[in-house]
Amino acid sequence: MKEFTIKTLVPLLSIALLIACHASPQRRAAQSEAPVEVTTTTADQSQLLRKQNIGFAKKPDSRHPVIVLDTQQYQPIEGFGYTLTGGSAMLLHQMGAAERSALLQELFGKQANSIGVSYLRLGIGSTDLDPEVFSYCDLPDNFGRPEDPELQHFSIAKDKKHLIPVLKEILAIRPDLTLMGTPWSAPSWMKTNRSSIGGALKPQFFDAYAQYFVKYLRAYQQEGIRIDAVTLQNEPDHDGNNPSMKMGEVSQARLVEALGPALRSAGFDTKIIIWDHNCDNPGFPIKVLNDPEAKPHIHGTAFHLYAGDPSALSEVHAAHPDRALYFTEQWTGAKGSFDGDLQWHVKNVVIGTLRNWSRTALEWNLANDPSFGPHTPGGCTECLGALTLDGDRVTRNVSYYVIAQVAQHVPPGSVRIGSSLPGPLPNVAFRTPTGKTVLIVLNEAPTPQPYNVQTDDGKWISASLPGKAVATLVW
Repeated sequence: MKEFTIKTLVPLLSIALLIACHASPQRRAAQSEAPVEVTTTTADQSQLLRKQNIGFAKKPDSRHPVIVLDTQQYQPIEGFGYTLTGGSAMLLHQMGAAERSALLQELFGKQANSIGVSYLRLGIGSTDLDPEVFSYCDLPDNFGRPEDPELQHFSIAKDKKHLIPVLKEILAIRPDLTLMGTPWSAPSWMKTNRSSIGGALKPQFFDAYAQYFVKYLRAYQQEGIRIDAVTLQNEPDHDGNNPSMKMGEVSQARLVEALGPALRSAGFDTKIIIWDHNCDNPGFPIKVLNDPEAKPHIHGTAFHLYAGDPSALSEVHAAHPDRALYFTEQWTGAKGSFDGDLQWHVKNVVIGTLRNWSRTALEWNLANDPSFGPHTPGGCTECLGALTLDGDRVTRNVSYYVIAQVAQHVPPGSVRIGSSLPGPLPNVAFRTPTGKTVLIVLNEAPTPQPYNVQTDDGKWISASLPGKAVATLVW
C-alpha cells in the first residue's frame, strides 16, 4: 500500500481546490443550499405523493401570486391521523402477519416511505363502526339488578380480541403515538332510556361514569397503553346513531366536575376535552368553559365539520385563548369522488382547522372492508376508510393521501407559523422541531397555478401547482 505523506497530499489538495474554484456558480449554489422537497397529489391521481426537488430562486416572478411567510408562531401541533375503530382493528388483525406488519410500518413508521401517522382516536366501548354494540359494563341477563353503580362487571375483554393486539403492534413501531379515547355512549343502564341509541346520562350516575373512565384508563395502562386524552361524548348533539347519547352543556360541565377530581385522585394526568361535535355550535363549548367550576379541569375543545365552518374554532379560541383546540373527525363517503374530497378535505380539515388553532387534524375511519363494514345495526353504511382491506389486499383511498400530505412532514412538536393567503392558493405553514419549514398549498383551480414563496429569512421559491392539486414544500 502506498504511504501518503504531506508532500504527496499537497498536490492533491491543490488540484481539489482548483476544481472547486472553477466549478460553475450554479453548482456551487446548489451545494451551499439544500433543495426544496415538493410532495404533490393531484385530483386526477396522476400524481400520488410524488416527490421532486427544486432550488431556491434568485428573485420572484412578478406575474404570479406570492405567499409570504413570517416568524409569528401560533399553536403547537400534536399530530395527524384517524380513528382506529374496532372494525378497523378487526380487519387489520385478520390480515396475514407479514402483510399487516408491512402496512403498519407504512402508516406509522418514521422511515422515508411511511406516511407518518402520529395520532389515533379510539372508541371507549364500541363506535358505530364496530361489528357489535357494547360498553365496558354491560349487565348479564342473570345479574338480577337493573344497575351496577359499583361497576362490578367492568371489562375491556372485547378490546383484547382485536383492538389491543393491533395497538400493541402499532406502539412497537411508534412508541410516541398519541391516543385519544372517546365514548359513543355510556352503558345503557346509566341512561334515561336504557338504550344504546340516544337517551341521556342520568345525573345520579355522573360519579359512576367518572369511575368508568378511570377504570378504562387503568385497564389500558395495565396493557402498557397510555391514553393521552379523553373526550366526554362523541357528537353529544346527535342521538340517532347506534351507539349514541345526548349530552347538553350543563351535563358536560357537571360530568367534568366529577371526572377531573376522579382522574387526579387516581393518579392520571389525562386531558379532558369537551364538545367533540360540529363547527355550527361554538356557543356550546364556550358555555361549558365559562363555568368556573368546570373550566379548571378542561384542557380543550374538539370539533367535527359536518356543519358549520372552521372559523368556529377561532371563535372559541378568542373566548378562551388559554385552552387547546382539536379537530377529531371528518368522514369520506362511498358516494364521494377523489377529486372533490381531496380538495374539500385539504382546504377545510387540514388548512382550515389548522389556520384556526387546531392542534390535530384527524380523518374518520382508518379502514373498512369492500362493503363499507363492519358496522353496528344502525351504524354508518357508507363510511369510506382511509384504507379498504379485502383480506390482505389494500386499497388506499382519498383520506390516506389527505393525511399523508401533512403527517409525513409535520411531526408532533412542530408549530404553525404565519403565511399570507393570496386569493387562489389556500395554505398553511409550520416550523418543525428540527428547524425545517413546511408549507402546504392547495390549487382549487382546474388549471396550473404558478406562484412564489417569500420565506421568513428572505429567500424565494418559484413553483407551479397542477390544477386541483395539493403540494407540500419542505426546506
